[in-house]
Amino acid sequence: MFRKIGIIGFGNMGFAISEGIKARRQVYVYDKDREKTENTAGVVVSKNIVDMLNEVDAVILAVKPQDFAALLDEIKNYYIKNKLIISIAAGITTGFIEKYLGEIAVIRAMPNMPARIGKGMTCLCRGKFTPPEDLDFVEEIFRYLGATLVLDEEMMDAATVISGSGPGYFYDLIEGKNRDEIKEFAENEFIPALRASAEKVGFSPQQARVLAEVTSSGSIAFLEQSGIPPAELEKQVASKGGTTEAALEVLHRGGSLDEAVMAALARAEELSKRR
Repeated sequence: MFRKIGIIGFGNMGFAISEGIKARRQVYVYDKDREKTENTAGVVVSKNIVDMLNEVDAVILAVKPQDFAALLDEIKNYYIKNKLIISIAAGITTGFIEKYLGEIAVIRAMPNMPARIGKGMTCLCRGKFTPPEDLDFVEEIFRYLGATLVLDEEMMDAATVISGSGPGYFYDLIEGKNRDEIKEFAENEFIPALRASAEKVGFSPQQARVLAEVTSSGSIAFLEQSGIPPAELEKQVASKGGTTEAALEVLHRGGSLDEAVMAALARAEELSKRR
């Protein structure tokens, strides 16, 4: 079951997923920008989407939200009824995908930046035609990239603004701090504040603790391992017009983390309604 996995879109997260699972599954990758899949070891680079769909049992859609509808239009004409569809696009609901593709198994995943080094936090939910065992499989896959949390879909926008955008908040708030100050700030200020915000947007105390702690520890690990300055990492998290950018605008005006999270949630809900 699901021996062969395809990944459409080979940006940072598509690459991270590939690296995390290629030792355990046969992985096929495709990106319309051929340069992204050059010099890629341990995976099969598909010539086109059709070739990939003919080979794989499950396919991870790792393209940007603005490119998502066009991709669904492209793949809906091929035989995908027996394939598991996994989406990591922010704001794209399982219902939106089912509207295009029909009664098909769909899993929605929201990983964050530290998944690139196996220290991520990924939240998951399943569509209405998806059997529980398919969700178990996808949870296993994303555990190779860090911690996982299974949610009802109505909490996925909240997950996006807590753990998905969380590293962006963290990197903004630690600007100018040294290593010891960063760890003290994380423990004494950032984790308690993010945990409180997570509870405010609907997570249980236990879920909020996991989301805040894993997001913080993963962000620190990624900072240390990458050697990239916090300001540059912040830019990598904050896509134009997205949830993180909405939160950072609040922080830059001197607002609290809780106010920033509320602004990010409003933006997430606005983006979801467009789809």
